[in-house]
Amino acid sequence: MASSMSVSRRRFGRLLARISGSRRQFSSTTSSISIDDQQQQQAQPQPQPRSLNLYSAINQALHIALDSDPRAYVFGEDVGFGGVFRCTTGLADRFGKSRVFNTPLCEQGIVGFGIGLAAMGNRAIAEIQFADYIYPAFDQIVNEAAKFRYRSGNQFNCGGLTIRAPYGAVGHGGHYHSQSPEAFFCHVPGIKVVIPRSPRQAKGLLLSCIRDPNPVVFFEPKWLYRLSVEEVPEHDYMLPLSEAEVIREGNDITLVGWGAQLSIMEQACIDAEKDGISCELIDLRTLIPWDKETVEASVRKTGRLLISHEAPVTGGFGAEISASIVERCFLRLEAPVSRVCGLDTPFPLVFEPFYMPTKNKILDAIKATVNY
Repeated sequence: MASSMSVSRRRFGRLLARISGSRRQFSSTTSSISIDDQQQQQAQPQPQPRSLNLYSAINQALHIALDSDPRAYVFGEDVGFGGVFRCTTGLADRFGKSRVFNTPLCEQGIVGFGIGLAAMGNRAIAEIQFADYIYPAFDQIVNEAAKFRYRSGNQFNCGGLTIRAPYGAVGHGGHYHSQSPEAFFCHVPGIKVVIPRSPRQAKGLLLSCIRDPNPVVFFEPKWLYRLSVEEVPEHDYMLPLSEAEVIREGNDITLVGWGAQLSIMEQACIDAEKDGISCELIDLRTLIPWDKETVEASVRKTGRLLISHEAPVTGGFGAEISASIVERCFLRLEAPVSRVCGLDTPFPLVFEPFYMPTKNKILDAIKATVNY
């Protein structure tokens, strides 16, 4: 064990020496593209949007990130040949193995290496192969990356660090490949947590994360890698962080979710409409810091709130949303806040259909809340 760890350290040392060369300035800007460049891009005619699935949109974002910023690097387990979900396909061929490379199977080392790389002024894009295996890197994320700027009095930072991780149900992953660990990281000041719901969102949000001056954990809903398809702009664009999106307007109840759960919730909203219930659906997009104002404005209008996520209900991020909205909207609420979430059990394999917050579960909760 000790010898394998020392080999891993030597490999990371060689990688760092190969990449860094001379010391660079610390990362401090949100984007490597200037405002003038962005205005010039907007003025030029842009290519027509192309139909892409989610993993292809992620791949396109990574191509743009590497192409637009020579300080950007992509690394992780098996990313050199495209990764298990093919999100990094073609990157090593185009940008070379010094900028896109495999690492040892050591999540703590991957994130620790990324912190050092970002602290030297680079854009470190680290991939954790499954979010279920991010826990060995928990100490590096929580005690190092999140505190780097604060503990130095803003003299140093690792704001160029983005940690990508596929999360959530996949249909056959069981308790080691289907977890939704986002709530663990929402408790940590100093990092951002972002989860897209679709290909267009994934591309724009990922580019914003990579160029943000703070370390970000970017969870990708693996269920949607090939299932979700939509028109995605070909050009370089960014979507705002910490800004929720109202994707369906309504008057009777507010629904809040993120990631793959949004499509399930939208189906429930459509069915509820057949029964005369008007649902407002909000995609939170950024969990930390989250857009309380948009959710509050919606709940003040509808008087009711339902939150749904795949993670277990106890201690899930839905509890934080519920508590905040009760504090802000107590006198406007017409019913208790409802949560439709995963169960307080390890993620099951055979019994996954019973565990998941399905359309019918959400529909039943909508009706119960409206009729309270």
